[in-house]
Amino acid sequence: MKEARYYKQITKAGKELLKCEICPNYCVIAEDKVGICLGRKNIKGKLYAINYGEVVSIAMDPIEKKPLYHYFPGAPIFSVATYGCNLQCPFCQNWEISQEKAESKFYKPDELVELALKYPTIGIAYTFTEPLIWFEYLLEVMKIARQEGLKNVLVTNGMINPEPLNELLPLIDALNIDLKSISEKFYKDFIKGDLKSVKHTIETTKKTCHVELTNLVIPTKNDSKQDIQGLVDYCASLGRDTVLHFTRYFPYYKVDIPLTSEETLKMALEIAKEKLDYVYFGNIGGYDNSTYCPNCHNMIVNRGYFNTIVTGLKDNNICNKCGNKIYGVYDKE
Repeated sequence: MKEARYYKQITKAGKELLKCEICPNYCVIAEDKVGICLGRKNIKGKLYAINYGEVVSIAMDPIEKKPLYHYFPGAPIFSVATYGCNLQCPFCQNWEISQEKAESKFYKPDELVELALKYPTIGIAYTFTEPLIWFEYLLEVMKIARQEGLKNVLVTNGMINPEPLNELLPLIDALNIDLKSISEKFYKDFIKGDLKSVKHTIETTKKTCHVELTNLVIPTKNDSKQDIQGLVDYCASLGRDTVLHFTRYFPYYKVDIPLTSEETLKMALEIAKEKLDYVYFGNIGGYDNSTYCPNCHNMIVNRGYFNTIVTGLKDNNICNKCGNKIYGVYDKE
């Protein structure tokens, strides 16, 4: 446990409360209560990051599982999570650790990095739940990881305020950001979030970091042609080389909407490929997720499930057939 960053004391209805300012939820937290994310608690008038160093999950994963397809393809990455999340997605696949305080084990920042270094990994992925609510711990771990030559990868919903994001930014190497919809209503009513902050995170990090986006396609919620076109238009505004992963939804947790149809995913793919060079599917088999040069269609990365072979590059990210620059980082350093 450690005193949290980014909060202030306020008085409301004659009561002394704490207002957390790490994300747009701006939780107002009374004595002995926690914020929405479960990671911050008001203890005797101070806000504490009670999730500091608390680890609920450790795994070694292929980088493609994050998913990151254009960042060191085929590389293994040490993956770690705490409990909690600042969104309330009723379809969450990891709700047992994101929506509840799960059993955890404490690791000092240097202990976690030392553990990661015992594995054949390119870095540390902060993933499975929402890593940005682990802010104080991330700052310390990521600094040590960077000193040890490890990459820092965030798999995140992107919902954080600009000031704390700017503090983390110099330590971030790559992100997969979950752009759940392009609709403010979807964010506000369905998952209790803030789209504006997510877009700010995407636009800010894409200037200096490797960024890929994921959209979970949920029937009746964000799967209309208009929804998909709006999302693709936004992604295209960031650059034609923006990497977009469409993921198939399966009913889980509090939502029993039937799974996403193949027809809907095909529609999304067709719409996206008109404006984006790199579009992929997740949670569904039988589709080619290899990477091709958008200029000459040379196969760049031969990808089958998590079996990955880089086949068509020279000089890290140049197509070996036509010389076109391919978005991403491919050399094992």
